[in-house]
Amino acid sequence: MYKTSALYDEDMATRPTPRRTSTAARTIGSQLQSWRKLLDLPAQVVAERAGISRSTLSRLENGDVHVGMDSFLNVANALGVLDAIVTSTDPYTTDFGRARADQQLPQRVRR
Repeated sequence: MYKTSALYDEDMATRPTPRRTSTAARTIGSQLQSWRKLLDLPAQVVAERAGISRSTLSRLENGDVHVGMDSFLNVANALGVLDAIVTSTDPYTTDFGRARADQQLPQRVRR
């Protein structure tokens, strides 16, 4: 089993969230809330379909960056937008990704 050191956990807990990340989280949360309302779905129904609590959904919709990836993806799935999110992060749908598609990706990127 993988264990993290206390130093690592402490560092992650105190690191400030970059402004751009916070802004993106609020925007995405607001957009998920808009989808929920456009679909005329009460928050409790979406939370149940996503397997999360109503308060976790509220935190996500309000841009809390500490909501887990699984909760985010489960809500996106409950709203029917999961495929769009997956597609939007596919590097091979970009000109850059297609230009480099024939190159083998490295196992790791080291600096």
